[in-house]
Amino acid sequence: MPKKVYEIMHKDRKVAKIDETGHCKIHFKSFMPYNLYLEEESDIDSLINNVINFNYWCASRLLTLDRKYAKEILNSIGMLQAVTDRDRAKIALSYRCASLTDVFWVRRKGEYITFSEINLYDNHLDNTFIDIALKGKQYTVQNEYLARDLSTNGCFPKAWQRSGNSFKLLKNGGDNAVERELLASRICRCFDVSQVLYEEGFFDGEKVTISDNITSKEYSIVSMEAFEIYCQNKNRDTEKYLLSLDKHNYYMMNIIDYIVGNTDRHWGNWGVLVNNSNNKPVCIHKLMDFNQAFNAYESLEGANCQTVFHKQITQKDAAIQAVKCIGLNQLKDVKEELFAVLPQYYEMFNKRLALLKKI
Repeated sequence: MPKKVYEIMHKDRKVAKIDETGHCKIHFKSFMPYNLYLEEESDIDSLINNVINFNYWCASRLLTLDRKYAKEILNSIGMLQAVTDRDRAKIALSYRCASLTDVFWVRRKGEYITFSEINLYDNHLDNTFIDIALKGKQYTVQNEYLARDLSTNGCFPKAWQRSGNSFKLLKNGGDNAVERELLASRICRCFDVSQVLYEEGFFDGEKVTISDNITSKEYSIVSMEAFEIYCQNKNRDTEKYLLSLDKHNYYMMNIIDYIVGNTDRHWGNWGVLVNNSNNKPVCIHKLMDFNQAFNAYESLEGANCQTVFHKQITQKDAAIQAVKCIGLNQLKDVKEELFAVLPQYYEMFNKRLALLKKI
């Protein structure tokens, strides 16, 4: 039987092709996905690495199975409860690896199909999926292409809902997680930082947070994990390059995460905005994901900071360093009324803010 050959696409540009044995050809190196490394070599090690890297990249375009309701979602669409990258890659490839984070996708060689026909920005999804993703309900869904909405990573129930020509992200996880994200978002608005705005909403009688999608056909987002791979492949120092792009929002991220006690700023939870016209990074993308805010909030130290390079320091020390570099950049007072639903956090918030104001 002929080998399966896949074409890696950036919009309608064919940037590379790879067959199932690992043989590949890169057509536009500068337009390759940041976290996909392929070698045009025919030795056995290169071929094996190419297959592994391609499967990992495809799998990364599917949700991770530690997400609540993930198994229910996969059952609902009649697909495997995948446990390996190869299994997950098969699921992602079934909907051509389309995503709402960027404009990459994959097609089989010989397929006559364009980006306009498969991209998620222009093509509608079945609203049934929202109920499956947020509530874990079991449906018999015949159309496997509903699976493409599974690409949102994270451990809390979430789903995309089309709103006109764009998407809204609905996130659940229980009232406490929702209220923490809403409070953190309201605090963020009192500071000069690029941020996703989370608003209160309801789905099927349960409170959720609602936010706008921050990507488009013009701009993509890339995780910090992927950005580091990109920098390594270009022999660039990740920290220096990032600070040259957006020093202000990097340091503001460390300030905000400290004062709201966010302990979930892992390297898949922040990253850079990429211009799709040239596939180059522009700045740090908007600060997002606060449903695990106000953790490690019993003392001034906070948790270990996950966003610093080459060292381990506390969130407090990272915030102090940030204020010394760029200032606090507070735009308005954080009023006590913002804490009406979660008053237990007001005292520690004020202590942390007061500490930073003394710098």
